[in-house]
Amino acid sequence: MDRLIGIDYGRKRVGLAVSDPLGIFASALETVQTAKIIEYLRNYSEKENVSAFVVGMPQNMNGAPSEAAKDVKAFLVQLEKAFPGVPIHLEDERFTSVLAHRAMIDGGMKASDRRDKESVDKISAAIILQSYMDRTSGSNFAYDPALVPDTLTSKVSGRRRRK
Repeated sequence: MDRLIGIDYGRKRVGLAVSDPLGIFASALETVQTAKIIEYLRNYSEKENVSAFVVGMPQNMNGAPSEAAKDVKAFLVQLEKAFPGVPIHLEDERFTSVLAHRAMIDGGMKASDRRDKESVDKISAAIILQSYMDRTSGSNFAYDPALVPDTLTSKVSGRRRRK
């Protein structure tokens, strides 16, 4: 099945996330040294079919590209050259580090573990990817509540649905 790869690009490290085969959920995957990211992605794409990359684009509060955006743009050139024909989507990455820290706190991670920047990078990549999938899923995934079997509905709600 196809996978989407979320990328939180940085000068030292790159956080990676991957979608489930249906493109509904993002999971933190790995943190890789920036110098080895293309090699890592090539090896990964030999095992899994990558249908697209979602790259976090750093922006200032006013929506203008931040100073780090030039590094991401240089990476985009490398990524496009290494994976011609694989779509690359950009996603606003403002506040992803803050959200990653909040997720680690809410998940009960110890303070000493939260200082691990590699964890923050891959969780940020998962937030970038999930944000993209949530924003674009309207046309890709929908369900009809009328098609949910009554037996399932009664198990969840404790009562049967009326017809």
